[in-house]
Amino acid sequence: MRTQKKSALGIIATMLILMATVLSACGGGDAGTAKPSGDKAPADKQVFNWPLVGIQDIKTFDPAMATTQTSLQAIGMVFTGLVSLDNDQKVVPELADSWNVTDGGKTYTFKLHPGLKFSSGREVTSADVAYSLDRALQPDLASPAAPSYLNLIQDSDKLLAGKIKTIINDSITTPDKDTIVIKINQPASYFLATLTYSTAFVVDKDLVTKYGKNFTDHLNEGGGTGPFKVQEYTHGKRIVFVPNANYNKAKPTIKVVSTFYKTSATAYQAYKNGQIDQAAVPTDYLAEAKAGKEYHKVPVLSIFYYGMNYLAKPFDNINIRKAFALALNKDAIIKTVYKDVYTPTNHIVPKGMPGYNENLKGPDGTTSTAGNPTLAKQLFDTGLKEAGYANAAALPKIKFQYASGSPDTDKEMAVAVAQWKDVLGANVQAVPTDFETLSAAQPKTVGNASLQMFQTGWGDDYPDPQDFLTLQFTKDSPNNATNWGQNKSADAANQVKVQSALTAADVEQDNTKRMQAYNDAEQTLVNDVVWLPIFQLARSRVLKSYVVGRTFNAGDATPPFEWAKVYIANH
Repeated sequence: MRTQKKSALGIIATMLILMATVLSACGGGDAGTAKPSGDKAPADKQVFNWPLVGIQDIKTFDPAMATTQTSLQAIGMVFTGLVSLDNDQKVVPELADSWNVTDGGKTYTFKLHPGLKFSSGREVTSADVAYSLDRALQPDLASPAAPSYLNLIQDSDKLLAGKIKTIINDSITTPDKDTIVIKINQPASYFLATLTYSTAFVVDKDLVTKYGKNFTDHLNEGGGTGPFKVQEYTHGKRIVFVPNANYNKAKPTIKVVSTFYKTSATAYQAYKNGQIDQAAVPTDYLAEAKAGKEYHKVPVLSIFYYGMNYLAKPFDNINIRKAFALALNKDAIIKTVYKDVYTPTNHIVPKGMPGYNENLKGPDGTTSTAGNPTLAKQLFDTGLKEAGYANAAALPKIKFQYASGSPDTDKEMAVAVAQWKDVLGANVQAVPTDFETLSAAQPKTVGNASLQMFQTGWGDDYPDPQDFLTLQFTKDSPNNATNWGQNKSADAANQVKVQSALTAADVEQDNTKRMQAYNDAEQTLVNDVVWLPIFQLARSRVLKSYVVGRTFNAGDATPPFEWAKVYIANH
């Protein structure tokens, strides 16, 4: 998922995106659980004020359309699918009680939990699951996410291309109301994990039919199968969630109020004023927060990076790309801006994820994250000559867009821009841009030069390196905003070969060989500076001590069934 660090030391839960435990264990919920501070407060006091920060409004409430962390945070409260991820990032039953795999790993048969209902009270059957999957892939909907997360389903490509009208009774069948069968086009060990993404969540056909694409403005009428339903959605202000009495697992007892805050600093001040119960900690307040008992630091499976578009000059030259990467002292950025809360990295696949390569090298062939200014200058001079620029001043104007709303990110951009100027003599203009606007622009730059340079992050959708590699960099992936493998650079042909190697790794049944193939591809990607990774994220949060049972995990998303454990204690 496209992730966001509400402050440099953020919170926000989706992706990516919403996390808090020990990466080496891919979670460990107990480490991030608030401890009781008293007896349960009366029912009218069971209100958890959980903000959505850095936006004016969520981009979408439609599970089939979501790509950003803020949208996914709201969607995960209301909607669910066949399976979920638990706090340890393991796939567990949700709407499905069980499943079995046949046909050499290409047919999945799911048995639904008996008596499922939407929050409106209408019965949920296998036909609703089939409808939701098919809807997400309909070309008229134009989901930016379904082509990536549901592409394993057989004939999904034909449906997306408009060559067939539906995959129901084709690759998706419903033998009875409690059984759904999904056929995939190739064996893939990560298929179940892809079904934990929101594109596979179940929506109410009746509500969609009644209101069309505006059905999400009427979720107070029902429409979801998750632990909450929407009591109020005031665009540009807040969303109020109340317990769904028809949720099929343990039901929450709290109301959740998610108010939109444009900046992390504003949200943190609201926390100090007692207006919200959880907040990100801006770096300027880190020492203050650490001194209290409400501070939580949680490493998460999320990488923040800079993207340089291969189709936008001057980044069509590999030596200039490498020069920009090696001119940065990531250690200094993390120490100066983020007080060493984050971990500087050269990796695309984060530590704690299966397939993490401890032996991966940076573009200079070392594991250092401190930069290499001497080599950077040499490569830069070579690149200038190759591209026909007389000097750094002759470069085209470089516009570097980044997510606004965080003073820490403003500082990070200032440090990076200064380092590029000091080492290379290159002038870079940092341009703060609304997170949702920037996220929406990234898939639109695939195949063109509309975004020249940008800052963003990716948090895991599921615990598999495929999510950070194939999903990002294969041909025509909506996430391939740097246009690697689809450009006219001297190395373009080899890039295409590596894209093919990634696709082959996805279906490799020998897990050792599969992980090695991903490792090899990642090294090439790092050498080509497809991403310029800066750091692996950790969430620095404050949580009121009277909020009991709140869990965080490395996936940075609250499992739907965990909300039943959360309550407000007397205080």
